[in-house]
Amino acid sequence: MRLYAAVAAGGFRRHATYRVATAAGVFTNTVFGFILAYTYIALWDERPGLGGYDMAEALAYVWIGQALLATCGLMGGGFEDELMERIRTGDIAVDLYRPADLQLWWLSVAVGRSAFLLLGRGIVPMAIGASAFDVALPGSALTWLAFLVSVALGVLVSFAVWFLVALSAFWLMDGAGVVQVAWLSGTFFSGMLLPLTVFPGALGEVARMLPWSSMLQVPADVFLEKRTGWGLVEAYAFQGGWALLLLLAGRALQAAATRRVVVQGG
Repeated sequence: MRLYAAVAAGGFRRHATYRVATAAGVFTNTVFGFILAYTYIALWDERPGLGGYDMAEALAYVWIGQALLATCGLMGGGFEDELMERIRTGDIAVDLYRPADLQLWWLSVAVGRSAFLLLGRGIVPMAIGASAFDVALPGSALTWLAFLVSVALGVLVSFAVWFLVALSAFWLMDGAGVVQVAWLSGTFFSGMLLPLTVFPGALGEVARMLPWSSMLQVPADVFLEKRTGWGLVEAYAFQGGWALLLLLAGRALQAAATRRVVVQGG
């Protein structure tokens, strides 16, 4: 496990060197946070209590979304382009023959990246939003801890989704279409545009059951103390279940890809 810890630390340091990009990301998240916040204010003025949130909770949701946008890879996991490029060029054959598990290697890279992005691009926009608007904040340190656990599970689900997307390049001439579908799904079904509790009828029920809800909607509800007690256990079970299912699917696809490389190499 020391190898993967070192890879995660390297991923953290790698992204920490992009200071200008980090500053640009903070600026972008903050600007979009203000745009969404004022949109939510207008919407909640017309529909108080929409989706089960009061105004302060809705505004908190906006800034949680900006904090987790990059951290949980709602619009991309950050590693899939590099992995897909290695598959296209054939360099992936070298990776598969290394004495390291491909999935664990890229998971370590993703964990290091997400840890930096939570600190580098998540905290500042959240702090600015909390100072500029009346947002609901947890009153208990335990809630903050529960939120971080939920975010970690969301990162795991996000990685599992994007790992599957990246491995599709083994069978497709160009995985851009799969990336686009995953990007649109993450944007819509994570709750980034609107809380999934606002979605009506069957659409809302389906959206809340999909894995993308683990990346924002569930962590936000934990933060806002909508999930406490047994509800918190259910939230963790939901996220953990999707993570396990998708990671196992990734391992199966990785095994199939390895056989394909061995056959072609032979």
